[in-house]
Amino acid sequence: MAATAALVWALLAERPQPALAQEGPPAAPVTVAKPVVKPIVEDDEFIGRFEAVDQVDIRARVSGYVASINFQDGALVKAGDLLLVIDQAPYKTALDQAQASVESTKAQLEFAQSDLQRATSLRQTGTIATQTVDDRQQAFATAQANANSSRAALQRAQLDMQYTEIRAPIAGRMSRREVSIGDLVSANDTVLTNIVSVDPINFYFDVDERTYLAYQQLSAGGLNTPVGDSRNEVKVAIGNEPRPAHPGYLDFTENRLDQASGTMRARAVLANADGKLLPGLFGRIAILGSVPYDGVLIPDEAVGSDQDRRVVYLLNPDNTVKMQPVRLGPRIDGYRVIREGLKGDQTIVVNGLMRIRPGVKVAPTESTLPPVAPTGPNEGSEAPS
Repeated sequence: MAATAALVWALLAERPQPALAQEGPPAAPVTVAKPVVKPIVEDDEFIGRFEAVDQVDIRARVSGYVASINFQDGALVKAGDLLLVIDQAPYKTALDQAQASVESTKAQLEFAQSDLQRATSLRQTGTIATQTVDDRQQAFATAQANANSSRAALQRAQLDMQYTEIRAPIAGRMSRREVSIGDLVSANDTVLTNIVSVDPINFYFDVDERTYLAYQQLSAGGLNTPVGDSRNEVKVAIGNEPRPAHPGYLDFTENRLDQASGTMRARAVLANADGKLLPGLFGRIAILGSVPYDGVLIPDEAVGSDQDRRVVYLLNPDNTVKMQPVRLGPRIDGYRVIREGLKGDQTIVVNGLMRIRPGVKVAPTESTLPPVAPTGPNEGSEAPS
């Protein structure tokens, strides 16, 4: 019996003991803060393209062989600078002939005039026939017409001679030359080069119909407010710039919406003294999208998704979190504008969203958001869909 009891106790000792009741998972560490609330003005961003105010294809106005090229490819020129010269020899000869013709017809006119004066005097005394007077009157009129014709031919020869020197019609930047010295060019046909104006420069962009109507409601003038009005002030960024920084103003909108796309074409004008903005570059334009108001701003990292809606997590007094749907606006100062869903006095989770779900307890670390985010995506970008 003693041996049997010992064996039973040994077996009982080897049986696994029931595990102690496990504690719940530790509270997830998160960072919480109150939204930034401050006066803001919303900007709307649109994509567009820069275009030169003026662009001219340079053509010769007389035919001939290129005698000289007086510009460097890509150089900046002023209006009136000499660009190319067409061989002047044949036009110099034509000019000399025209000048000689003027002198000849001038002499003929003077002779016909004096001959007519003598005939007129003799007719008063009756010593010359009336027919002779009429003939000399006709000769004078013909000489006068020939003189006028020769002067017109001289003016044309002078113009042709002047047109052999091709000068810049506007100030701007040259393209590459399309001809070489010795090439034969045709008047008003052959493109010799191209020139585009530099300063100022235009920026064209399209506004959808709904946005255009919103602008019309925002201000009586919409996009057509007078030049110099503060509502016309805009800023534009090019591809390698994080935020719009080039100032300009709106000065034109089309007189109707495009029926195919349902958009309105608008134009802004920007100073470009340094020539950094080139025709053809894409850019982002930020224009006034609202009246000033106290906005609620939070980091994009504090925004989560719940199926087809955007949400933030509110911190309850017992350190649990609650999901709050929100409607997003554009980015301003590195933060996302919250148009609906937050009042600005709630505490929200700004970091650690992947570790939480509604109703769970968290271990919050309080922080304060600065008025402007230290780093962040571009201002004015659209709300994520």
